[in-house]
Amino acid sequence: MLLAKGQKQKAKSHFMEQKEKSHLREKIHLQLAKFEEEIKQLEEMTKPISPENSIGRVSRMDAIQNKSVAEASLRSARKRVASLKMALIKLEEDGFGKCSRCGQAIQPARLMFMPESTRCVRCAD
Repeated sequence: MLLAKGQKQKAKSHFMEQKEKSHLREKIHLQLAKFEEEIKQLEEMTKPISPENSIGRVSRMDAIQNKSVAEASLRSARKRVASLKMALIKLEEDGFGKCSRCGQAIQPARLMFMPESTRCVRCAD
């Protein structure tokens, strides 16, 4: 943007417009609802396998393997929920959308894809 001589560019006091923040807030709430539902299902899948169940040895091994996979997915989903809740809190701050490393604005498309992002694409590597 070219400015006339003597004009100063206004400093940005925030990195996202209110409309963008509102859209992102809605998206975060939708993701939270999805992950919380997924957590409920995974909690059911990670309940202990009763040794009294009359399933065969191979079936029991499969059930134990499936339970282990579900436990890993459950940890991942809980971590993502915590990150999304933190993003909701930070969304209200003026500096939301600012890269924690270089200080430049994080691309809105990146924030829409990963609202918990604290770094721009260039600095995320």
